[in-house]
Amino acid sequence: MPDRGGGPTGPRIRVGRPSRRVRTLLMTLGILAVLAMVFVMFAGFWTDWLWYRSVNYSSVFTTTLWTKIGLFFVFGLLMAAAVGLNIWLAHRLRPPLSAMSMEQQSLDRYRMSIAPYKKWLLLGIATLVGLIAGASAAGQWRTWLLWVNGVSFGQKDPQFHLDVSFFAFDLPWYRFLLGFGFAATVLSLIAAALTHYLYGGLRITSPGARATAASTGHLSVLLGVFVTLKAVAYWLDRYGLAVKSSDFKATGDWTGLRYVDANAYLPAKTILFCIAVICALLFFGTLWRRTWQLPVIGFGLMVLSAILIGGLYPAIVQKFQVQPNEQAKEAPYIKKNIAATRNAYGISGVKPEDYKGAGKADEDPKKKRDDADSAANYRLNDPNIVSPTFQQLEQEREYYRFPTTLDVDRYNGQDTIVGLRELSLDKLEKRNWINDHFAYTHGYGMVTAKGTETKKGSKGAPDFTNYGLPTSGNLGEYEQRIYYGEKTTQYSIVGGPQKELDYEEDGGGQKTYSYKGDSGVNLSNPINRAAYAVSFGEPQMLYSGAIGEGSRILYNRTPKERVESVAPWLTIDGDTYPTVVDGKIQWVVDAYTTSNGYPYASRTTLGDTTADSLSESDDQRAVVAQQNQVNYIRNSVKATVDAYTGEVKLYTWDDKDPVLKTWKKAFPDTVKDKGEIPKALMDHLRYPQDMFKVQRELLTLYHVTDPGQFYNASDAWQVPNDPTKKDNSAVPPYYLSMKTPGQTQQQFALTTTFTPSGRPNLRAFMTVDADARSKDFGKMKLLRVTGDVDGPEQVQNKLNSMTEVGNFVRDMKGADSDVLYGNLLTVPLDDGFLYVEPVYVQGRKSAYPLLKKVAVSYGTETAFADSLSDGLNQVFGAEGTTKPPADEGDTDQPADPPKSDDPTVQAALDDAQTAFEDGQTALKDGDWKAYGEAQEKLEDALQRAEDAQAAADKKSDKSGDKNADKNGDKNGG
Repeated sequence: MPDRGGGPTGPRIRVGRPSRRVRTLLMTLGILAVLAMVFVMFAGFWTDWLWYRSVNYSSVFTTTLWTKIGLFFVFGLLMAAAVGLNIWLAHRLRPPLSAMSMEQQSLDRYRMSIAPYKKWLLLGIATLVGLIAGASAAGQWRTWLLWVNGVSFGQKDPQFHLDVSFFAFDLPWYRFLLGFGFAATVLSLIAAALTHYLYGGLRITSPGARATAASTGHLSVLLGVFVTLKAVAYWLDRYGLAVKSSDFKATGDWTGLRYVDANAYLPAKTILFCIAVICALLFFGTLWRRTWQLPVIGFGLMVLSAILIGGLYPAIVQKFQVQPNEQAKEAPYIKKNIAATRNAYGISGVKPEDYKGAGKADEDPKKKRDDADSAANYRLNDPNIVSPTFQQLEQEREYYRFPTTLDVDRYNGQDTIVGLRELSLDKLEKRNWINDHFAYTHGYGMVTAKGTETKKGSKGAPDFTNYGLPTSGNLGEYEQRIYYGEKTTQYSIVGGPQKELDYEEDGGGQKTYSYKGDSGVNLSNPINRAAYAVSFGEPQMLYSGAIGEGSRILYNRTPKERVESVAPWLTIDGDTYPTVVDGKIQWVVDAYTTSNGYPYASRTTLGDTTADSLSESDDQRAVVAQQNQVNYIRNSVKATVDAYTGEVKLYTWDDKDPVLKTWKKAFPDTVKDKGEIPKALMDHLRYPQDMFKVQRELLTLYHVTDPGQFYNASDAWQVPNDPTKKDNSAVPPYYLSMKTPGQTQQQFALTTTFTPSGRPNLRAFMTVDADARSKDFGKMKLLRVTGDVDGPEQVQNKLNSMTEVGNFVRDMKGADSDVLYGNLLTVPLDDGFLYVEPVYVQGRKSAYPLLKKVAVSYGTETAFADSLSDGLNQVFGAEGTTKPPADEGDTDQPADPPKSDDPTVQAALDDAQTAFEDGQTALKDGDWKAYGEAQEKLEDALQRAEDAQAAADKKSDKSGDKNADKNGDKNGG
């Protein structure tokens, strides 16, 4: 070949080696780069460890970490050993001489090129598959912990008569092991076959035998292992039928065995298991016979059997045995599914009770009116509507926010609307690193209002019972600073040389504060500072003078985040709510244990089942689910998060739940006993909404226990759409103190309604005792309506069609105001149902809505009144004996205009009265232009009166505060 340069006769180019200084520099840079990468990985691990230690749940971190590490190394090494061993064995079994052929000559080049690196190549391949397998196995830490710590359910499945724990805890782990075995076998088979081919053990185009005896034996053993695993898979598939999901035309989603499963698939799996075992033995037999003939025949028989016995035979059974008489054939299996589903979701004790629903025609109106007064604590302040009112009247500063949907709690025996004034930096005028993370660190105070009344003289504003900044009222003394809340998503650094803004005083002065809690992680340690600077991508942490002795970093600050982090095996309810307990603001978080392996119990998708008109408009109400598809759920844990210290406490609630018992074994000493729940906290615990939503969704079908009726779906229900919304979202359940038939006094409850599938009329009403102090806590009452009763959407339509409502809406639109409908409450009353709905008005120029009207409906009567008392009087044609609450819905049309001691307020009220009279005159004359002008003047006058009254009230409150008792209720609440 001609010389192309660089040879003996070609030009010689000398390439100088880098200087010693350059080599040293490059080596130093390389070492620094490696150290930087190592420190980045270390920073994530170290900050996680510090956080768990700061919340006193380091055992959760270590247990989870060591479990993941153990699974990673065990299964990673097993996979690496399996693949590496088979590659080594295939290489060792290579023929001493390769056949002379073009194929082998081509392979010689590859063999020669990798010969110097064979050991490194083997090690690299084994390491790569080991890392992948180990990472996959580490993700199964929950499955491992459930298997190794599983306790008995004390219940057996109806088909195999095995404890439910086998399906919930054992079967998932066995399936993982089986999947790992398949992966290891297939990878080993591929690697061995490629190695045999590379070194001549397998030939494609070379003359002579296509495989050596050694390669035949080796690959046959691997195929035998694969078929053995397939036999194990067939055997496990038998048990998998009890938790298999399928589409059943009678009910849609179905879990468990049906007739074709029990009589076709189950015996088919057993037969296929036997065939697979025989086929595996034939493959192993090639070690002696050195022929593929019998194994190939056996494998073909297994594939044919899988098609005929596992596929065709069940289809024939379904077509010719089941379909002609499906209801009778499926009845025993439907019965098992109903029983298992009702038990798995905690609704086995729910039995529908017939309830007329249309009311008693011959009942004395006066008695009905009196009964209506005591039937419920009608909540006219809708927590889904009045948040802007809280925001406008109690925000105090632009960087505070209330939740979009407020919560309902109980204080002094009264249903109360509650909300925390949390920190929200979105509206902060000056944003910088110091302000965001050092100065503005916490919210301030809980604001509460009566659920049933509006404030006297406020034209429909809530009657606040705890208000102001700092707050005062009926909650007494408590720590008002909120460092942990639903809106607190950014980190803060507190307790160091940089002072925090506590709150701004009305005179313009600022109160400063330095955090005194022991929450968070100490940043005085330079290693900690460096780790957090890397983890948070904030290099300023390294050199900022705002960080010094005593500085602590607070993060993971929402209640859901904290509970989910310290108990990663729990599913978190979408609605966390604040309470004041023993002088502290405590967030209450309901948590669930779930499973996807309860035999015969139908599955539900938590994200879909718990969605309603509130969660769809407020993303903070989304459930935090460990697994979205479940078929077993229990509210087994009540958790609290201290709003000041961030302390998380987990309390056992359902001490009989086997899933909770299993996790308590896996993470000992993390969940306290039920008896340790403080009494003051018990007063605020309640039945959780998301649990109730799941149960009500299941009861749309599973209220029926007769298999025939269930199959026909003749009495299927649905959760009605929220009649106050236009997006066809489900109506949310409502907390309400009320009496159900048979009760003599009101009980705090959670309620919902049902309508027939595809129909708008009321079909059922369900309530659950939601008061944790009650001996009947969690007891459900399901009233099945036997009469023809309007459902929520029909009541809303009937209300909208009333002349009074039409005039009111038209007048409000003419006054440039919007009409907002509040929660439509449903209350059983004297064999009928009473509907109550607050109606709000919000001017286009006004920042918040005010309660103006109350709609009441009972039977065929519907009223649209200025107050609840007036509405009940109109519906029942009689006045009650109970004195109605003051100012529970002011009218815009007072017969006698109100008087005020404040001249500014009185002048505005006089203008309003004049504008109202002018508008009425214009209305009678049909002069719509004059009417519109009068309405504008009326709105302007009312707004001036409202603003003047608010200013007067604030001035009066400040004056009165100087001499008032600090525990008194300033506004008479």
